[in-house]
Amino acid sequence: MVKRFLSVIAATLGVWSVPFSAVQAAEVNVAVAANFTAPMQKIAPMFEADTGHKAVLSFGSTGKFYAQIQNGAPFDVLLSADDTTPAKLEQEGQGGGKDRRYTYAIGTLVLWSKQPGLVDAQGEVLKTGQFDKIALADPRLAPYGAAAVEALTALGLLDTLKPKFVQGESIGQTHQFVATGNAALGFVALSQVWAPDAQGGKLKEGSVWRVPAKLHQPIRQDLILLKKGQDNAAAVALLKYLKGEKARAVIQSFGYGLE
Repeated sequence: MVKRFLSVIAATLGVWSVPFSAVQAAEVNVAVAANFTAPMQKIAPMFEADTGHKAVLSFGSTGKFYAQIQNGAPFDVLLSADDTTPAKLEQEGQGGGKDRRYTYAIGTLVLWSKQPGLVDAQGEVLKTGQFDKIALADPRLAPYGAAAVEALTALGLLDTLKPKFVQGESIGQTHQFVATGNAALGFVALSQVWAPDAQGGKLKEGSVWRVPAKLHQPIRQDLILLKKGQDNAAAVALLKYLKGEKARAVIQSFGYGLE
């Protein structure tokens, strides 16, 4: 009897000895624009270590995520590649409350080739046309693809280069086309080809041209807390965390601008 009583006491003490942070920890399902894959893969474990909450990440095109959310996909937060999709979701009643949408990064479009020396620092390779295929993301689904079309239009090269286009569903697939040699060069996000380091970062491999921002609309990347996540402590915490110094430092290290 005494032994049983002591066992009950021990079990009770065991329950109350669980850290408060562990009891409160939660998961947040995050839809992440493909261009932001590398930064978010670095931020997620930091977020978990600092808050106890876990971010479950899915990567893809913004347009595809929009369709999935409209069809009831269980995402708590969307990290978009543009600012129009979150605004549209908010207008359609999919947002998770007032002031739960903001710009978390400003993207940089680049023309990249895995081949050293193919892409010059002024992007003149586009005018020579001395390549077989050029990859870009579907402009209907991916804001970086739309920016690439704007840039080519501004340069007067869109119609000339259209026969050489290879379209990816997302900027992630577009990067794969170039990385695997299925396209000689392509328009991707700087973050996909940039390796952060203490000196400010460097190109991982190949050759690159940073497309001048004046050639396309700013790639303002907004996030939004979705309706499903409005009562999720982890989702709310993630929005706050991405505004913090640690996360912002990671974002900048991959070549993004900040407001």
